[in-house]
Amino acid sequence: MARQFFGTDGIRGVANREVTAELALAMGRAATLWVGPASRNVRHPRVVIGRDGRRSGAMLEAALAAGVSSVGGEPVFLGIIPTPAVALMVELDRADLGVVISASHNPFHDNGIKLFGPNQRKLSDADEEAIEALLQIDVHTLVDGDNVGWFSRRDDARSRYAGEIVDRLADVLDPRMKDLRILVDCANGAAWPAAGVVFQRVGIQCDYIGTAADGTNINRGCGSTDLGLLSNTVVNGGYDIGIAYDGDADRMVAVDERGDEVDGDRVMGLLALDLQSRGALDGNRIVATTMSNLGLHRSLAAAGITVDTCDVGDRYVVAKMLETGAVLGGEQSGHVVYTGVQSTGDGIASSLLFLSAIARLGVPVSEAAARIERLPQLLRNVAVQNKDALVTNTGIATAVERVQAELGDSGRVVLRKSGTEPLVRVMVEAPTQEECERHVSDLCGIVERELSGGTAVEAASTH
Repeated sequence: MARQFFGTDGIRGVANREVTAELALAMGRAATLWVGPASRNVRHPRVVIGRDGRRSGAMLEAALAAGVSSVGGEPVFLGIIPTPAVALMVELDRADLGVVISASHNPFHDNGIKLFGPNQRKLSDADEEAIEALLQIDVHTLVDGDNVGWFSRRDDARSRYAGEIVDRLADVLDPRMKDLRILVDCANGAAWPAAGVVFQRVGIQCDYIGTAADGTNINRGCGSTDLGLLSNTVVNGGYDIGIAYDGDADRMVAVDERGDEVDGDRVMGLLALDLQSRGALDGNRIVATTMSNLGLHRSLAAAGITVDTCDVGDRYVVAKMLETGAVLGGEQSGHVVYTGVQSTGDGIASSLLFLSAIARLGVPVSEAAARIERLPQLLRNVAVQNKDALVTNTGIATAVERVQAELGDSGRVVLRKSGTEPLVRVMVEAPTQEECERHVSDLCGIVERELSGGTAVEAASTH
């Protein structure tokens, strides 16, 4: 059965248009029924709920909690807190479900719903289909009297998360990272003040930007999707490194001392080499997605490290890691999963691991990052009316085959539909940036024409 509401990373759309209070109410009920008495013999399933600081978040949080309570679940409010902290609180609070109200890196007018199961992992496609099947509930599934769920709040969730992360990383953190001059961009999102609490517990002195959330400025001109402010401030302030999170702090990317981006591929590559050097990279393998740069594969192959690939989405990364036994995996966008901490992307934990790896190398960040090769790459988004037609359109398929044949083994072409927006992503890697530009422009034009007059928008990333 096709999923109607869930995409690559939960539910996402314009708040109060596509992601409404009514939908949140229904999802609260359906998800609680999914983990509740029918499947796990739990009378009052405990559901921990966190969110980022978007203006619409409190509305959706209240509606979802009402849905949970109406079928006998007990909603627990964690407040504004990173997505990975919610996953961790499922474990620490012995909850049956974790819910995050966030649209991650999207602009403030969007919002979304992410779910973590009792195993602290994002749900599978089959689980999401099962929850969608429960959306149209019979009124008799509602409870009354003392069966109605009781609301509660965990004001200590942020400090518990910080303490647990620091404890789990205690044996791998290098104290020399305290000598680095570090600037952290919290994207006006859920990373603040959680990141500050974590870094303070480790004993690292950082400076921070993107900490003035007002409900409408999340990810705006800051964070992992807009590195301009961080880059300029790092260079002008003489910092050794800049760290950037996205709106819900499950992603992390960096900039070096020259202000140049160090994306998720290079972060992951350096972490793999660091783990290998300490004998902690089980099986000498990691997991990356189909969008990761070929340079990552080449650099790690030279070190004897296998890179297994999977579809885009950190839940698919985790599934592949479980299949292969890898302890490290992630995405170019900055999701990094290290099983020594937990089983989902955690930007704050990843930044501590990255800073420690840099400290152990004892070289500037730019020199460290250069150890992971990068082929010239261009990724451009094309807004379309029918992204689902991508997989069946023969005109687009023929064009992709033609470009791939021209590139041969020296590059590659990847087209995929966005799981969260009405976009098709067109990515080309080639020996030169000029070839990337030519092929991407060609393919974007064909996608625009074939998929009902879409419009190519700015490049999401260029290297």
